Formats: sequence, structure tokens, C-alpha cells
Amino acid sequence: MTKGEETRQKIVEKAAPLFNQLGYAGCSMQDIMAATGLEKGGLYRHFSSKEELAEESFRYALARVTEARWEGIDEIEGALEKLRFFVRRFVGIHSIIRGGCPVMNTAIDADDGNPVLRRLVQRAVQEWKTEIGGLLLAGIERGEIRSDIEPGRVANMVIATLEGALMISRLEGNRTAVHDAQAMLDKVLVDLRSAPPRSDLG
Repeated sequence: MTKGEETRQKIVEKAAPLFNQLGYAGCSMQDIMAATGLEKGGLYRHFSSKEELAEESFRYALARVTEARWEGIDEIEGALEKLRFFVRRFVGIHSIIRGGCPVMNTAIDADDGNPVLRRLVQRAVQEWKTEIGGLLLAGIERGEIRSDIEPGRVANMVIATLEGALMISRLEGNRTAVHDAQAMLDKVLVDLRSAPPRSDLG
């Protein structure tokens, strides 16, 4: 990595929590200058615009959070156990990036104001849905999960429950909602398990 690339990466690392906490409109270049110790000209040598920096900051924050939430899942056997493990990780891991979940924060922040960031969040949610749906589909194919399950609908339910609970927990200032979400999702996921084959003996 060149010195310029290192500087660019350090800017992103400093800017990501600011955008995540303050939003695109709320985070000024002065905030970023204060955090990085660089003048405006120094920032613009590495990023053509505030929007480009915000995009890179979201990608960085998303990558950090995604890695933390899915870390260790390959060591878990079975599709349902992998999903239950993911839910536990989501609830158990506190903010990797200061300000909370970048997907939820950026989705709310960019809903009407920034189409580029909005597309990035849409893609992130779609990839999340694809990951969960893929686990469910693999479980169906192996006979672990009931064949009448629709992976896309379950993926929507899991994501909506976790993100909604996270929002409530932040509003209430405690972790009750996310722990409730974990308990309910655990029951739902266990109920997806296919019934053991019936024996004709006896």
C-alpha cells in the first residue's frame, strides 16, 4: 500500500463513524478535517467530493460490521444453527462503528436525500437477504428445513425483526428489544426444522 493509499484509508476510518453518527447532511467537511487533522485541500487530494468520501465510508463501515456479524459461521454445522448463530452475533456484538448499525442509519438518512447512498444500502440489504436465503435453501435441499418454507420471506422477517428491534433499543436506551427479538427469532427458526422421518415399524 502506497503512502497515498494509507492516507486515504485513514481518512475513511476517521470519517466513517462521523457519517454514521451525524448522517450525510449533518457531517461537515470541517468535522472530517478536525478528525483527520487535514486541511480541505488535503482531503480533496484523495476524494473528489464529500459524496465520494461518504460512499467509501459506508462501504468501510458495512464491511467491518458484516465481518463481525458473520465471523465464525463456517465452523457451525447445519443451516438453522448457522442462522441462530448469526442472530446471537447480531444481538451480542455492540457497535463496531461508533453510532450503531450503518445499514439502518444510512437507510434512514439517505431515504430521500442521497440516491447514491440509497442504492448502496439497497444493495447491502439485498446481499444480506441473499446470504440468509442461501442458508435456508441449502437447509431445504439437505432435508434440515421444511420444504414449504419460502427463503425470501424468512430472510425479510429476520432482517426486519433485528433492525426494528435495534431501532427500538436505541430509542429506549437499553437492550431489551434486541434480546426479545433474539428469543422470538430463535423459536421461529427452530420451528422451521423438518420433522424426522416416520418409522413404519410397530
